[in-house]
Amino acid sequence: MTQPKNISGIILSGGKSSRMGIDKASLRLDDKTFMEHVISVMKSFVVDITIISDNLEHDAFNLRREEDFIKDSGPLGGLHSGLFYAKHEDVLVLSCDIPLISKEIVSTLIHNADFSADVNQIESKGKTMPLIALYKKSCRDTFYKFLNDDERRVRVVLKSLKTNAIKINSNLDNHVQNINTKEEFETLKTCK
Repeated sequence: MTQPKNISGIILSGGKSSRMGIDKASLRLDDKTFMEHVISVMKSFVVDITIISDNLEHDAFNLRREEDFIKDSGPLGGLHSGLFYAKHEDVLVLSCDIPLISKEIVSTLIHNADFSADVNQIESKGKTMPLIALYKKSCRDTFYKFLNDDERRVRVVLKSLKTNAIKINSNLDNHVQNINTKEEFETLKTCK
């Protein structure tokens, strides 16, 4: 199947950042916030971007910001809400806590995607990355069903959908690492 011309973008930034202690999207690396890094990469591939967050400070990014329909429902709730607001059937989803994400990784995802699949996700070190992925907007109905059944685990829900994993080169493995703790952030700053 050929690559779609119009892809919507969703940035998930609704987490509580409890392990970090502060909003991860606002952390700075190389004079940019984590969110600015993700936005910069995403803009090269999508025609519209929506940030899913209840943090009013994220309005400063001058992009559409929407809140979760179902509060405290984790990344699955963010995916459900984001897919509702997406303008196009194909939706690039990135979390706000992957500051080393690169255009090369997203390009690999898009150019190797099986657009007949419900979900195309990056695979790194033998592990799939459901928050660095392309989703069909139609997945929102499945997500809603699972949320109503009190299931919040994205990986469990994805087992009910047609998925495709796209392996990245091992030299890019560190570029898909999400940063959750102060220790991980300090390591990132010293190793970069």
